Amino acid sequence: MTAHHSPFAIALCCALLAVPTGGATAAQTEAPPASADAQLRALYEADWAWRMEEFAQVRDEDGELVRGDRLPAADPETQQRRLVHRRDMLARLDAIPVEALSDAERINASVFRTNLEIAIADAEYREWEMPLNSDSAFWTGLNPRPGQLTTAADYRRFLGRLRDLPRYFAENIANMRAGLARGFTVPQVTLAGRDAAIAPYAETDPEANPFFARFAEMPVTIPADQQEAFRAEARTVIRDAVAPAFADLLRFYREDYYPGARTETGASSLPDGPAYYAAQIREYTTLDLSAEEIHQIGLDEVARIRAEMDATIAETGFEGSFEEFLTFLRTDPQFYAQTPEELMMFSAYVAVRANATLGDVIGLLPRRRFTILPVPDEIAPFYTAGRGGLESCLMNTYNLPSRPLYNLPALTLHECAPGHSMQAALAEERESGPEFRRYTYFSGYGEGWGLYTEYLGIEMGIYRTPYENFGRLTYEMWRAARLVIDTGLHHYGWSRQQAIDYLASNTALSDHEVGTEIDRYISWPGQALAYKLGELTIRRLRGEAEEALGEDFDRRTFHDAILALGSVPLSTLESEMRRWIAAQQG
Repeated sequence: MTAHHSPFAIALCCALLAVPTGGATAAQTEAPPASADAQLRALYEADWAWRMEEFAQVRDEDGELVRGDRLPAADPETQQRRLVHRRDMLARLDAIPVEALSDAERINASVFRTNLEIAIADAEYREWEMPLNSDSAFWTGLNPRPGQLTTAADYRRFLGRLRDLPRYFAENIANMRAGLARGFTVPQVTLAGRDAAIAPYAETDPEANPFFARFAEMPVTIPADQQEAFRAEARTVIRDAVAPAFADLLRFYREDYYPGARTETGASSLPDGPAYYAAQIREYTTLDLSAEEIHQIGLDEVARIRAEMDATIAETGFEGSFEEFLTFLRTDPQFYAQTPEELMMFSAYVAVRANATLGDVIGLLPRRRFTILPVPDEIAPFYTAGRGGLESCLMNTYNLPSRPLYNLPALTLHECAPGHSMQAALAEERESGPEFRRYTYFSGYGEGWGLYTEYLGIEMGIYRTPYENFGRLTYEMWRAARLVIDTGLHHYGWSRQQAIDYLASNTALSDHEVGTEIDRYISWPGQALAYKLGELTIRRLRGEAEEALGEDFDRRTFHDAILALGSVPLSTLESEMRRWIAAQQG
């Protein structure tokens, strides 16, 4: 164990891992064995305490889980030690009989097992040697969003992380060098220009560095003299630690990593590529599906959605081909915001309108509110159109002619509410169940729910015009096309241009969005599969519930049951929701 382990974590882990000795008392030897539920709870609670320490998570003054005053270790020795720990946890989990578990603990065991299996697979392929993709990287997300730092303790922890940044960067750069040496890199084509997201942080003038933004405006609850002390310390840390670390990264990226990155686009070209891609499919879908099966599901969905698109075009009265309609949508000024504020206000208006009918489709609503923020300027050129989060959802205002307003209703539902922001708030507010469940996220479940809420927008009355409904269909088509494109790229050997042509010809996404999205799929194998497969699972389960329950079906209780489960593997979602349907039939 490292010096970072708390006494609580050490005591918990030691209690779990202790081996009886010959000196045990009679009372100890005669004690009945712990129940299966108790054994499982001891196991995942010990693992959670280990994870909190290992990945530098702490509780703040309000009891919320936040980042600590350091960054997690990334060196290979630590990574191997984590692998040993997880293999040991999985072996101990295997020894607990599933049939002896209660219903609630059976679900917990499924989630715990899947978490361990994913982490083990990632470690066995040494994923830490490729700690980036075209969308995000180990150096992104380090600067808190506005409003996330609210107390003096928050700022102290943030400063601690900034001081630790040179060590953290050095370890990750060393890992990337090891990846370069064995051809385990992000494809070069997806890295072009991404150094522009690094350069601002290498700025040696502290107050011009983006990290200083959190110090420029601080909460009034922090006394003025303390604010100034924090700013003085931030100037020193940014100048002496942060900027040099980013300068080293920028130099490495430009001189070594980008020139040395692989020129092939498919995961099949990686070391043990086909097996690696199969593991990524399993990680992101939590289903046992082959690349061939997923590709065919995608083709079938593309054909189905295209028929709906054609019917929606007819509603608009447009006369012309499908391709001409897409050109019209991509070029007519009526569909585009003139300023970033207009785009943000449009999204905010969708969110407020959704509030009017949210209670009609969801029974239990969270206490926590969210805000809508723009994607930070330094990452916006390469970032996706939007992203959800517990306290805020982001909307991309870069290159406004590539951000059509007709897509925003679906995007806002997905990222904000009833999508990711609401989903995350409900998970955080769970008052029962183990802590690790509140912070577990499976893409199939989470992104499946996000895409399902776009469909739910029809019932909520969100889409006011055929164009906005076409935007919803474009987003659904986008997710269906991903099944074809991701497997095309990583299993069937598609080129980047083939993927671009397929997405551009089937959706009304702008050329800019098409390019950034294809680069995301190329550099992040498997992740794009989660959305449509998860949504199809939820839609299928809803159909089963409606058929089984007839007039007794209530969409609010159905949705509450899904959300109450929390993030689970899709296979677990299917089995547990079928139990729920049977119980409702009662």
